[in-house]
Amino acid sequence: MSTAEQAAGATEKLESLTIANNEAIEVGKDSDNEESGNEAEAGAGKKKKKNKKRNKKKKKAGLGAAGQTDTLSVPVSQLFPNSYPEGEICEYADDNRKRTTDEEMRAKDRLNEKQIFDLRRAAEVHRQVRRHAQSVIRPGMDLTTIADMIENGTRTLVEANGFESGIGFPTGLSINHCAAHYTPNAGDHVVIQNDDVLKVDFGVHVNGHIIDSAFTMSWNDRYAPLLDAVKDATNTGIREAGIDVRLCDVGAAIQEVMESYEIELDGKTIPIKPIRNLCGHNIGPYKIHSGKSVPIVANGDQTRMEEGELFAIETFGSTGNGYVHEEGVCSHYAKNDGAFTNPRIPSAKKLLQTITKNFGTLPFCRRYIDRLGESHYYLGLKTLVDSDIVMAYPPLCDTKGSYTAQFEHTLILRPTVKEVLSRGDDY
Repeated sequence: MSTAEQAAGATEKLESLTIANNEAIEVGKDSDNEESGNEAEAGAGKKKKKNKKRNKKKKKAGLGAAGQTDTLSVPVSQLFPNSYPEGEICEYADDNRKRTTDEEMRAKDRLNEKQIFDLRRAAEVHRQVRRHAQSVIRPGMDLTTIADMIENGTRTLVEANGFESGIGFPTGLSINHCAAHYTPNAGDHVVIQNDDVLKVDFGVHVNGHIIDSAFTMSWNDRYAPLLDAVKDATNTGIREAGIDVRLCDVGAAIQEVMESYEIELDGKTIPIKPIRNLCGHNIGPYKIHSGKSVPIVANGDQTRMEEGELFAIETFGSTGNGYVHEEGVCSHYAKNDGAFTNPRIPSAKKLLQTITKNFGTLPFCRRYIDRLGESHYYLGLKTLVDSDIVMAYPPLCDTKGSYTAQFEHTLILRPTVKEVLSRGDDY
């Protein structure tokens, strides 16, 4: 049976069940004044009413999980042929509250329907891929295996097709004191240990509209306060974000929440610190960082968030110094959109053509170049980086022996409401 036929059949069953439930409820009401011989009939009405609630809840969840396979083989467009689930809708506060019902704002909102449609599609892919990842990632797994699983699942569910849809940026799999920008290169064999704290950060794009969302996993309960602190801080940043809100105010609120937590490790009580030189950012078409930075500490930045902007609200907490530095072999890269230099070395020129054709300004990693069949490109890549044609983003780490955590969501400041696009039932 085709997906469309299954959907139609499911709709007919749901409508039949709803009619039956409504009739049963009326029977239950009428039975209150009848003889006890009809009590069983009223009881049946109550039982069906409970089933109605359960079906309604299943419909509300609506994340397509019921139709997805364990191997992530069904594109979300087949699970949601007409529209995709909306994210968490948050009405604006104070002076912007009137935006929710203002007719002019609602008309402006309708002008962005295609962008919202694409973003919701990307967000649904992210939810389903990360749900699968959370269920299978465990100690003993190799990071390359995890990255391949996430990226292949993303390609399948979003129906990857060049610049129309695909991976938003390389999968970040940063462990312990490494907070961000680590993904395995070919030949890397890093295995998760029982006491590790793993950050999983990956992106999905549809027509260049990127969903950027991240979560942290651990297998030792002693790290729960660290994860709780960062999750709370991220949700605080989401709550504070809004049209005309100053970025410094978002950062101050995040810092206050993050620093209210502490953790006990090896008999020592350690304050949890925000990593002050990491931040969230706004997102543009095919550009994961589009100019504005959302601090996670009070930094005095008077820049304001604006209507229509797409933001990644992410926070990082640490048991170390709360400051990261570049460390280790680089794996993340992105073409510099403002560079017009033409490389002289043939290998660099050839590699730049490959990068431009396949990634444009989207971030990429060495594994992606390998996947295209390129080889012996290291000199060319170094030349492009040295010439500032390509930007290198090495792993970012706090002090060795410390632990870091990350949570992140993508939201859009629509004219009428704030929509947390990547929100799910997991975080």
